[in-house]
This record gives sequence, structure tokens and C-alpha cells, in this order.
Amino acid sequence: MIQNYLTNRAQKYTSKWIVLAIDLTLIAITFVFSYLIRFNLTLDFDIDALFLQLPVIMVIGLVSFLITGSYKGVIRHTGVRDVYNIFNAICLSSIITIFMVIVNREMNYMENFTVPLSIIIIHSLLAFMALSASRYVFKTAYYNLVKQFKITKNVIIYGAGESGILTQNALTSHTGSVSKVVGYIDRDNEKVGKNINGVRVYGPEVLTEYFIKNHDISEIIFSIQNIDRNRLRELVEELVDFPVQVKIVPPIEDWINGELKISQIKQVQIEDLLDRAPINIKNSRISNELRNKVVVVTGGAGSIGSELVRQIANCDYKSLIVIDQAESALYDLQQELKQNGFHNFIPIVGDIRDKNRMSAIFQEHRPNLVFHAAAYKHVPLMEYNSYEAIKINVAGTKVIVDLSLDNNVDKFIFVSTDKAVNPTNVMGATKRIAEMYISCSEQYKKTKFITTRFGNVLGSNGSVIPLFKKQIENGGPLTVTHKDITRYFMTIPEAAQLVLEAGGMGQGGEIFIFDMGESVRIFDLAKNMIKLSGLRYPEDIDIKITGLRPGEKLYEELLANVEDTMPTYHKKIMISKSRELLYEETKSKINELCVSNMFFNENTVRMMKEIVPEYVSNNSDLCKLDKKDTKIDPETIMSKKVLQS
Repeated sequence: MIQNYLTNRAQKYTSKWIVLAIDLTLIAITFVFSYLIRFNLTLDFDIDALFLQLPVIMVIGLVSFLITGSYKGVIRHTGVRDVYNIFNAICLSSIITIFMVIVNREMNYMENFTVPLSIIIIHSLLAFMALSASRYVFKTAYYNLVKQFKITKNVIIYGAGESGILTQNALTSHTGSVSKVVGYIDRDNEKVGKNINGVRVYGPEVLTEYFIKNHDISEIIFSIQNIDRNRLRELVEELVDFPVQVKIVPPIEDWINGELKISQIKQVQIEDLLDRAPINIKNSRISNELRNKVVVVTGGAGSIGSELVRQIANCDYKSLIVIDQAESALYDLQQELKQNGFHNFIPIVGDIRDKNRMSAIFQEHRPNLVFHAAAYKHVPLMEYNSYEAIKINVAGTKVIVDLSLDNNVDKFIFVSTDKAVNPTNVMGATKRIAEMYISCSEQYKKTKFITTRFGNVLGSNGSVIPLFKKQIENGGPLTVTHKDITRYFMTIPEAAQLVLEAGGMGQGGEIFIFDMGESVRIFDLAKNMIKLSGLRYPEDIDIKITGLRPGEKLYEELLANVEDTMPTYHKKIMISKSRELLYEETKSKINELCVSNMFFNENTVRMMKEIVPEYVSNNSDLCKLDKKDTKIDPETIMSKKVLQS
């Protein structure tokens, strides 16, 4: 009941008239004390004169407070500005008092009314200290009273530098904060053992399970500016086994108006725990490639497409055409670009399967470069919706490829996937067929066709990370299809950088792939996400094995068995040497597939298996269409992978 009352009162400000009344009372009290101090704490002064002067002093104080507005400040948020207003009010009051004394002495309006200059000076000092101290006392009392009824959490700040101190100030000064900083962690031996703002500095060796439990620590906040990502990953990995949440303070340049807000202290992202260094590419080539060019991005409102648009928007292009059928997502992207001051971009709601609509767009804008990111990508959904998968991933790509040839586009950059390698599902097979059609079109030597192929993208729509986050918020369990399933990962900006760099270096006919480091075991990823949330596995949140979904692989590949790679100038980017195709025969079969799909031919999946001989369905009803070895056991696949490695 008391807590609810305090919470309700916290939403209201103390009446400014009450503050004014308290200030006037303090003015009267300090005026009496100024006489006592002036006469050595005795009553050897004219008390009648004191009572004559007191109401006048209070009226002068009232006028000063009304003029300066010093009583209007919110007491619990008292700061330097409020103290400055009090100082102005006291100075104004003293000036008015001295002026009245001088005028009265000359004009003799009030007989026997005078205030000694020493009393005015002493009163000014006492009043300023009393008014300032009263606000500090009320502010402190408010916070102490409210915090008695709040459930606080103990926090350790990793880093006792300037950023760490500012982090402590942000945590302790914010009204709604329930955090109590119980210590700093720092490697500087000169700081270890000392106190900063009353908080002890410890060395990193104290971070043990006993120390964390003994001090009831629930959060560790990294507040080290310009920390190396690899070093951060090492430090975080040392802590994920402890029952604490691990958070990080953003770089100073990202602080709002130069001040750190509690809302900016975010939980360490799982991206920081991936076992590979981040990939950074200087897109100087693509900047030159895009200069004064008309650029088209299909699927421009999707995860990869929108990041492509953001990065292209920083280049000196002529115009940027963004095509997507998702109206709401395209609108959101449009507003974001406008807010960030970008221009010369044209959002178009359209379907790449509509050849007439796409042809009109190409003829109107005459693009120089096309980034084709539009596709259906969800494996389980596409496994039993092959009509839509073929229509968008194959026929839709065919439309954009043919229009690029017809309109003399300089470069066409295709966003593919690692699931196109030795596909085991409809989605992967359609992407591989799209790659093959692009290879066939390269033979005309009119447009330079370039393919990029990479693994899963962290944070993209429908990816595993957002799913795990939502499951953690709902209390679990986290669902993993197989305990040994692995995936390659990259961030959305990295994926967009790869596509752009491929556009810059590609000369036509290449399939660019990324050196994505080691594949990540999804089961371990799930456990780390649980631990990063400050929870325990399996005590707080369990992980449920659900079984491989239709068409899902146990592991992904970036290269087919018959392929090899060649290096490029960037050590993280390689070029795939694909097997030779019978171009006219392959193109004819793909055209036949698209036509058959238009008439809802049930044999389209069988036709896909003929076009892509390595396409063997896995864990799917479509396994019956394979001639032999119709179902591949996941354990067998893993054993083969181990033997190959």
C-alpha cells in the first residue's frame, strides 16, 4: 500500500507554492540567525526593530523569488541550474534590501527602520546555504524513502575509467533506476583497492562464482570505450557460465546529447560470441562503381535488401530504385531514408513476377546496376509450396535477368544462399536453378552477371536469433531441431558488404563466397543466449529437440563437391569454380520448368531434380521422388562430413 502511494506520488510534482512557503520560512529563520551571529549568540540587540524588519525582509524575498522563479524547480531533480537560480534570488533580495535602507535613510519613510550592512551580508550567506541545503536534503530523503520500497539489483561495472564513472552516475542518478553499483573491475593495479565515488575497485581475478553469489550480483556492465571485439568476446565468454546478465555501454559518440541514458545500456548480443572475427570491407570499388549510376534493388525492404539500400544510399549514385511487394516494410524504409536526409531514391511497390510492370520500370529508369535480393527463403514453408518457390525464386529471377539483358544493364548481382549447394530442399534447389540460369545468361556477354553466396544472417526476418529471443521472453523452452545441427553465420551489414564488394570486383560469371570461419553449433548458441539473459540452463530455461524439419540439412556447405575456389584480393572472399553447364539445354529445361509451373504441373519438383542432379530431398515427403537413397540419415551426413574433413 505504501509502495503504491509512493509510486503515485512520484508521478506528481510537489506544489511550487509549498516550495515558496518553505523558502520564505527559511528566509525568516536565517534572518534571525544572522542577528544572533552578528551579536555573538546573545540578545544584545533591538528585538523590536528585528520584528519590524522581518516582514519587510520576507516581502522582499517573496518578490525576488517570484522574479527569478527559483521556487519552480522540481525538488527531486535539483541540479546546478536550480542552485544558480537561488543565488540570483538571494543577490536580488540583498540589492533590494540595501536600496530600501538607503532610500529610507534619506526620505525617512519608516522611522527607526534600518538594517546594518553586516546583517545583510550574513543573511545572504546563510539564506543561500539554507535554501541550497534544503533542496539537497529533500532530494536525498525522497530517493532514500522511495528506494526502501524498491527491489534493487547489484551491479558490477567492468572498467573504472571515465566511461565507467559516467555509467555509475547514470545508474545512480536516474529516478527509475533500481541498480546499485557494488564495485568496479579494472586491470589497472594503481586503481585496484581504491574507492571511486564510494565504490571499491577490484581486480578481474575476483570474478568467481563465490564472489558473484556472495555479493548477490545480477548484472555486469562493460563500460570500456574502443574495446577490441575479440577481447570483448573473450571477456564475455568468461562470464556466460555465471548467473548474471552481461551488458555493454555504447561508444561515447552514440550517447544522446553527450550524456549516457540507462536505456542505451544494452545486453551483449550473441553476435559477439561467434567464433570468428568480424569482417570489414572498404567499399571503395563499389563507391566508384555506383557514381552517377541508376541502381535497382529488388526485395529492397527485406533484411538483406534494406541493408543494401542503406549502404548504397551513402554513395554518390544518380538514382536508387527500391522494389518490393511488402508495402508496410517499404514505407518504413522510405521514412527511415527521409529522416536520415537521403534523396534520389524511388520506392516502388511491385512484384518481380509481373513482367509487364518490371519492364515498364526498367524502360523508364534505365538502370545501370541491378541487385537482385527478392526471394522466398524459408525452407519448411517452401518445401510444400513449390509452386510459389519456383514462381518467385526461378521465374521471378528469370524476369529480372531477361530485362537486364534487354535493357543493357551493366552489372547484375544476385543474392544466393549456401542452401543452393547440394540442395536437400525445394528452396535451395530453386536458388541453385536461379544461379544456373544466370550462368547461362552470362554467355551472351552483354550484362556482367555476378552471384554471391553466403550462410545464415543474424537478425534477419525468420532467423534463429529473433526466435530464441522471443522464446526466452516467453519463458522457454528454446527449440532446436537437432543437437548436432550447425550453421554458418554473418551479420546483416557483413552480408550487404559482401554483395556490394562483389558488385565492385566482379567481371561476370563469378560466384563469390565468404570465408565465414567455423560453423556454429545451434545447440551451443541456444545455451549461450540463455546464459547471456542471466538465466540458467536447464534450471530456468530448457532446450527442446524437435527433430529436423522437412528439407533441412544437418549442416550447410558453401561449395558443392565438384567445385573449387580461387582467391581474390580480399582474403575473406573467394571465387567458386563451378562445373560446366550445357547452357542451351539447361536454359531450355529452366524455361520448361517455369511454363509447367504456370499450369500447376505436379511434376515440377521432379523436373527440378533433373535440372539439379545433386538435389536429393532430405527428411521430406519429396524423398519418394529420388531414385535411390531417398532418405539420408542426419548421423550419416555428419559422419561423412567428419571423414571428408
